[in-house]
Amino acid sequence: MKVSLRKKEIAKGRTSLYLDFYPAVTVSGKKTRREFLRIYTYKKPKNATEKDHNKTALISAEQIRGERELQILNNQFGLFDRTNAKRDFIQYFQKKANQEFDSTGNKGNWQSAYNHFKKFSSGKCLFEDVTEKLCLDFREYLQSAVSFRDNQQLSANTKSSYFAKLLALLKEATKDNLFISNPARNIDRMEEEESIREFLTLDELKTLYNSNCKYPQIKQIAIFSCLTGLRYSDIAKLTWADIQYSENSGYFIRFRQRKTKGAETLPISEQAFQQCGKRGEESEKIFADIKYDGHLNEKVRDWLKSTGITKYISFHCFRHTFATLQLSEGTDIYTVSKMLGHKNVKTTQIYTKIIDENKKKAIGRIVL
Repeated sequence: MKVSLRKKEIAKGRTSLYLDFYPAVTVSGKKTRREFLRIYTYKKPKNATEKDHNKTALISAEQIRGERELQILNNQFGLFDRTNAKRDFIQYFQKKANQEFDSTGNKGNWQSAYNHFKKFSSGKCLFEDVTEKLCLDFREYLQSAVSFRDNQQLSANTKSSYFAKLLALLKEATKDNLFISNPARNIDRMEEEESIREFLTLDELKTLYNSNCKYPQIKQIAIFSCLTGLRYSDIAKLTWADIQYSENSGYFIRFRQRKTKGAETLPISEQAFQQCGKRGEESEKIFADIKYDGHLNEKVRDWLKSTGITKYISFHCFRHTFATLQLSEGTDIYTVSKMLGHKNVKTTQIYTKIIDENKKKAIGRIVL
């Protein structure tokens, strides 16, 4: 079996790259010798940009050619059904967004990424339409996109997050044999900015603890997060069976993190346990009926504002509060890293930068 890369002249001075199989291969029950890659080059490049485009296009095409050859050698090529090309990619994206919402409760990121892709594609996109160029065009769209909620331009990290969702979706679809090769295999993620991690001081946390809140359960889970460092997604799935007690260790939680999938055993304080309320059945969720979305964060900020705290706090900031206060009170970074469930202590080091900034501010408070 031989797989050759060939060119076919098309309109506007371009050539279309395709693969030539010899002998013919069977795809979707039909014999064929050609697979058009939807990759184009300039027949006579006029400048450096067009020359670079041709070079990149040939590299991509050659990579696909090598993949096909390997697939044929492994007797896998026939497993890829070309009928997938006519499947609705918008529906596939929506299904994934709904699955992520059901499994993590974090509707915001996946649903918003889906909504922006749907707007970008005018609600029409088949699998065969998903190419490297389409991915790059979506990235370009995000550069000037605005939020559906407040019509403000998306932050750099939000853009990066939405684009990462598309890349993750394409990787999963390729793994499921819906693409022969990942259309975004040569595309890098969008750059993120180092975000400012807002947190509460110990005095502010005490103020919240002693305050009245018209959303009692939000107060419960907020204080619980500040005292344990757990993410909302991990708090939301906790059942009474996850919280255990022993004479030697006191209260502790055994759970598997939603984000990292790591199994964790986390000691918790008596005060944290008190936020859980009256113990229920083992299979019963401790904190039920709250979903992580923009409305939750609005209620959190409404509560903080009523206590005189004007910081722009989201629920995730309570996890930052736990980490920052632990380090401020002298807990070593390796212990904090384990308590947060970080796989690498480098992830935890961002909080030491926050502490250092606070020290710089504090030193200037003594003036002779």
